[in-house]
Amino acid sequence: MKTNIAVLVSGGGTNLQALIDAQKEGIIKSGEIKLVISNNPDAFALERAKKADIATLVCNKKELGDKFEDAIISVLEENKID
Repeated sequence: MKTNIAVLVSGGGTNLQALIDAQKEGIIKSGEIKLVISNNPDAFALERAKKADIATLVCNKKELGDKFEDAIISVLEENKID
């Protein structure tokens, strides 16, 4: 059984792309990227995730205020992220 992984991003997503590539190449054996979360709706990392058929979500800290962290925790739980 693989560990469900979420990646938090805010920009271009070069690190995310490295993880996606490693997953495709079988380097990451015990986990699978299931969700990419960004605080920036314009982050190119979201496009990288969509291209790899990975679910995405934007959590805007300005809109959520003090509930930002709780919202992320809730999303992680809803998506069964380990």
